Amino acid sequence: MPDPLIDDLLAAFTPPAPYTMEAAADAPRAPGVHVVLDGGTVIYVGRTGNLRNRLRQHLTGNRGSSVLHEQVGQLLDKQGPVATAQDIAGWLGQREVRWQETDNPEGTKESLVLAFKPRFNRQVPKPRR
Repeated sequence: MPDPLIDDLLAAFTPPAPYTMEAAADAPRAPGVHVVLDGGTVIYVGRTGNLRNRLRQHLTGNRGSSVLHEQVGQLLDKQGPVATAQDIAGWLGQREVRWQETDNPEGTKESLVLAFKPRFNRQVPKPRR
């Protein structure tokens, strides 16, 4: 069942696509925000100066290359042996990704993290007063 909150907050984002290298190749080399979804639930929000490069880093990097890579690795480690970069990329490939170009990636990310409280973001910013 569609969630109106997710639909409203992500209305300006691309449609969901499997999180693969092919999807990353379709992303622009522009600043923006990306979200990773698991079964329609936002599990990670990231910001970057180059969407295409950052989406690729999540799929090809090591645990030090991104919070997402590290957090997924820790999740998979609990299920068996230490997860490899390929294991992490495979897990992400079973999820969906969406992105939005924006000149204010930091502000957009902050508002989305506050709204969704994604499980793979390390810190939820404190609301501004």
